[in-house]
Amino acid sequence: MDETPVIQSADTQREDRVPPGQRVTQQWPVLHHGAVPIIDPAGWSFKAFGLVETPKELSFEEFVALPRVRVASDIHCVTTWSRLNNLWEGVATNEIARIARPLPNARFVLVHAFGGFSANLPLEEFLAEDALFALTHDGKPLTPEHGYPVRLVVPRLYFWKSAKWVTGVEFVEHDTQGFWESVGYHNHGDPWKEERYGR
Repeated sequence: MDETPVIQSADTQREDRVPPGQRVTQQWPVLHHGAVPIIDPAGWSFKAFGLVETPKELSFEEFVALPRVRVASDIHCVTTWSRLNNLWEGVATNEIARIARPLPNARFVLVHAFGGFSANLPLEEFLAEDALFALTHDGKPLTPEHGYPVRLVVPRLYFWKSAKWVTGVEFVEHDTQGFWESVGYHNHGDPWKEERYGR
């Protein structure tokens, strides 16, 4: 039995857990652009680079050996569905920061993913207690459609910010739009403010 404590995302503590314009589903819809990549963990690596004291490149074996966290969260997709009561397990984003040691002028991150996908976040939201690089969902390994082998999970923002098929994180001084932001999605993505599209 896993004894790792579960971090409860703040949104799960709300009296009304469904943001404006959302509807609850029991399913986990598969949404993505283009073909689903099939990634061999033997050739996968995770890079932490940019404005850091100690750039790192971790193999899959090294990555999965890092300390784990479990997070209970809700999912809110920009396409208006929400899925409540998800349980994630993986590596906390602040564990990666602890290893790489961001420099004082690192104020944002750009999370890189397979196939040219990326997501941008302010550093403080990337380092939120409930943010992690997930390896499992509801006790099972991620499927390729949902981001295997590793996906980012940032529960307090719309789910497009939780990039699938992650390959690393770049610490930067200035905000740089990610893939979806560059084609019209909101730069921040707060579901409680309905920050869906535009700036």
